[in-house]
Amino acid sequence: MGILRRDYIIGRWVYYAVSRKKRPREFKSAEIRDNAKLCFFCPWNTHLTPPEIGRVEYKGGWKLRWFLNKFPAVEKKGSHKIKSKKYFAEGPSYGVHEVIVETQHHKSQLADLPVQQIKELFDVYKVRIRELSKLKGIKYVDIFKNHGKDAGTSLIHSHSQIMALTQVPNLLREEAEAVNKYKKCPYCSIIKLEAKSKRRIFETKNVIAFAPFASRFNYEAWIFVKQHKKTMEELEEYEMQDLALALKKILVKLKKINASYNFYLHYSPQKENLHFHIEVTPRMATWGGFELSTDAIINSVLPEDAARFYRR
Repeated sequence: MGILRRDYIIGRWVYYAVSRKKRPREFKSAEIRDNAKLCFFCPWNTHLTPPEIGRVEYKGGWKLRWFLNKFPAVEKKGSHKIKSKKYFAEGPSYGVHEVIVETQHHKSQLADLPVQQIKELFDVYKVRIRELSKLKGIKYVDIFKNHGKDAGTSLIHSHSQIMALTQVPNLLREEAEAVNKYKKCPYCSIIKLEAKSKRRIFETKNVIAFAPFASRFNYEAWIFVKQHKKTMEELEEYEMQDLALALKKILVKLKKINASYNFYLHYSPQKENLHFHIEVTPRMATWGGFELSTDAIINSVLPEDAARFYRR
């Protein structure tokens, strides 16, 4: 018999067809071949990217560097204002779209990097959110990573993306509004409950990772700081370090089954009270007509089984 579950605070439903469940190794997909000589992000091709905005120095070179996306989805051109008339609202796709190259090494992925370098990447995230949030008209800075062909990546060389937007994304707005219905932060309570559940993946004094109760993706994982912090800006050094450690452990497991994945930050929009966290969403299943027609998801892997996979 299948199971139907609803998200903790958002009215989003997931159907668990556990009879379809496959062991992680059966999800393993083929490797992609590529050519490092033609890669825009390799150190010998820095002249092929837009001018550098910043870098983390290392032995006369760089560990990480960031610059404007050469093929941006949003640009700082025109007005940041939206015009609305009855059913119609539109405006320029105003904003800033940046790329962070996470390592010099073409074949190294984020799972291969030391925890300290992942922590340094988080430090860059923090700086870019702070700087881009100061721009006129910008209401949210979205940070995400695509890894693998099924997660939307176009270049294999390990990188993250940053998009400064004039609108708070609907998902963040919906999540923040749901949190506001509670007297206290619901995620603070959820963290304590999941720490005692079979969905717990990894825990330190400062952070916890667990497979969410109504996971939409096979082997989905969330990482929370335990203290109620609304943004990355509020995190202490030791929380950033543990956050990097938790992400490293999850990505190492996903690498073993060659899983494509996305991860993204969820932090509180201004004047809201959303608990900061990172969501890791492996991309092993293709959504079809049911998902598109209902906005509900069929998942073949129970979160309890996903957590067991990560803990093994």
